[in-house]
Amino acid sequence: MDAKSKAQQQAAGAALAAKRGEQDKSDLQGASRQMFDSMSESELEDMASTNRSDLPETAEGA
Repeated sequence: MDAKSKAQQQAAGAALAAKRGEQDKSDLQGASRQMFDSMSESELEDMASTNRSDLPETAEGA
């Protein structure tokens, strides 16, 4: 699953870092906290690795 915006890609990266133990889970908030709780490490890797160059800052309607 590819990220739909730069903000979503960043949130996935933060959640992935917490899943891997590189960051404290308590540091997460908002979308990254939700992603941490609801997505697998593999799903987060896919979303966090999305190329950011063609993504909007935020998703339309967000």
